[in-house]
Amino acid sequence: MSSKANKNQESQKAIVNVAVAVIHHKDQYLLGFRDAAQHQGNRYEFVGGKIDNNESGEQAVIREVAEETGIAIQNSTVVKLGRLHHDYGDKQVSLQVYKVELTTAQYEQYKHCQYGLEDQALVWVNKLDLLAGLYALPAANKTILGWLSVPTTIAITYPLTHFNTYSDPTLGWLQYHQENLMPESWVYIRVKEVVSEDIVGRLMRQRPDISVILSHDFDHPFSVTEELIVENKQTSQQVVAHHLTHTTLMQWSDTIQDSAASAQLISHTHPLIVSCHDAASISAANRLASTRLEQKLPPVIGAFLSPVLMTQTHPHAESLGWETWSSLAQLADMPIIGLGGLSPKMIDQALTYGGISVAGIRQFY
Repeated sequence: MSSKANKNQESQKAIVNVAVAVIHHKDQYLLGFRDAAQHQGNRYEFVGGKIDNNESGEQAVIREVAEETGIAIQNSTVVKLGRLHHDYGDKQVSLQVYKVELTTAQYEQYKHCQYGLEDQALVWVNKLDLLAGLYALPAANKTILGWLSVPTTIAITYPLTHFNTYSDPTLGWLQYHQENLMPESWVYIRVKEVVSEDIVGRLMRQRPDISVILSHDFDHPFSVTEELIVENKQTSQQVVAHHLTHTTLMQWSDTIQDSAASAQLISHTHPLIVSCHDAASISAANRLASTRLEQKLPPVIGAFLSPVLMTQTHPHAESLGWETWSSLAQLADMPIIGLGGLSPKMIDQALTYGGISVAGIRQFY
């Protein structure tokens, strides 16, 4: 068959639009089990099904959950996680993924159900076991697990300049974060000064409980840290993602036709979290996420969308406000993390407006 015919065949391959419900109560997640005769059979799956022509993704997920499990989620907290496309070879699927939080009453009512309304086996599994890969899922779900790894709060480190009144600012920075970071928290270590090369690795070794987001740019100031990571397996496991600034994201978008330049800009070793401020940067983030899926690289697991509100750090920057922030969040193909003037107590508000997490500095210690 000619290459042209192959391309025609690919273009004619039907894309199945699917709504996926990641149903959970606290750290318990609901999975179904696919029969061996089904596509991607003998695997676990999240509840979901095809989106009808006359309905939205959220409408489809509410209907599918009711049809498959009997659980009515129209009054539950339903948040878009993201969208992704996957080619299984014999079938292409486009997934719209929603995270659905059940109430305690709903969970108590359904936690003992071993079969759904379509006679499919159901099981509640612990989040840690799910993320550890103990339950075989269809290939397209690997990205969803990455999305689920993002916690509801992320702390960002203070800049070194915040400690200029100390006799040794780097020591002050290190001591403050060592003593005040919440246990088991995710932390974006944002230190730009060249003189800070060593303190990132020192903080990670002194606080082995934290999970760390580092800049993708290891030319500075994290080149030394990267060497430490290679030498220290424990420290290596602490790095959960690399971060791309808005500037770097847009540089990638501008050079997307130049694969060599793009490769130099973007980390291939870790999942990514990107920074977005507007519709253009969200569009660039969506292209980056799609490109990484096509290249089978670690996925984009989240986007800082900022500033939601006015911040002390940038008091003159125009904030988005919740309504605009929510509209932009709906455009994204990955989970959205609120940033700018927020506190951990505002996570419920972020969920209401379409985010899955909040991040910041002052209120997160």
